[in-house]
Amino acid sequence: MTDIYIFDRQSVNQHHQRAQDKIENHDFLFREVADRLGDRLIDIARDFPKALDLGSNHRILKETLGDRGGIQEFTSATFLSETQTLPMESPSSRLTEIGITEEILPQSSQKYDLVISNLCLHWVNDLLGILLQAHRNLKADGLFLASMIGGESLKELRACLMEAEMNVEGGVSPRVSPLIDVKDAGALLQRAGFALPVSDFDRIEVSYANAFDLMKELRGMGETNAIHNRRKTFTRRETLLKAAQLYQEKFSDSEGRINVTFDIVYLAGWAPHASQQQPLRPGSATERLSDFLDTEETKIN
Repeated sequence: MTDIYIFDRQSVNQHHQRAQDKIENHDFLFREVADRLGDRLIDIARDFPKALDLGSNHRILKETLGDRGGIQEFTSATFLSETQTLPMESPSSRLTEIGITEEILPQSSQKYDLVISNLCLHWVNDLLGILLQAHRNLKADGLFLASMIGGESLKELRACLMEAEMNVEGGVSPRVSPLIDVKDAGALLQRAGFALPVSDFDRIEVSYANAFDLMKELRGMGETNAIHNRRKTFTRRETLLKAAQLYQEKFSDSEGRINVTFDIVYLAGWAPHASQQQPLRPGSATERLSDFLDTEETKIN
């Protein structure tokens, strides 16, 4: 576990727990991306009987995946702070639950065919640590598959809040989480020891009536500011009004609705196994690139 805290884990969990009562009114992005994860499982064309879900909105992910991936046993792992306990689940949910206290899984069992996570790892302080733990929980040739909010997500809101706060208050405070890009995500998969690592992203563009509807949606998703060094006082009304005005002026469409960008970063990697495709040994090629390109080969001393 890292000693550097970007996010306040207790605040992250409180935001998510408060959102659960009405999450069905704000679950569009969770379900859309979970559906895309499910399609990726279909593309792999094999079954993953035992799955571990890292930190997602578990019921949403399980319901959206349906029978894709051939999951028979679904274990949900919930991120907790030291003072928090697992929330009560309905007996009908049929979820096996474990807690990830201070971002540490209680076991590394190598018993799962699939470790999956939907739109929650962007709140993790030690992403490499979580990837290493996911790796240790996979069987040989098991799959890690995850989605994260990353890239230039909410770039319009970020820009307008920053400009509004500078204009109204004469300074800028941390408001929006730092987000990972595709290249860095791929590098972390390699550092965590995954074979055949792949990272890519989708851009999902949606619209809202105004900036206040967008902010309400983010609160309803449990995706509001939980940066450890965030300002602890309420944002001034004048700042919010200015941000909404700027958003309308700069990022509205022909119908007056504001445009919103979500970049979804996907990570996929396998626990190593002898049956997997291996890179060729250096110097083992049987044909020269110069022959293919019909050029002369020049040796470098």
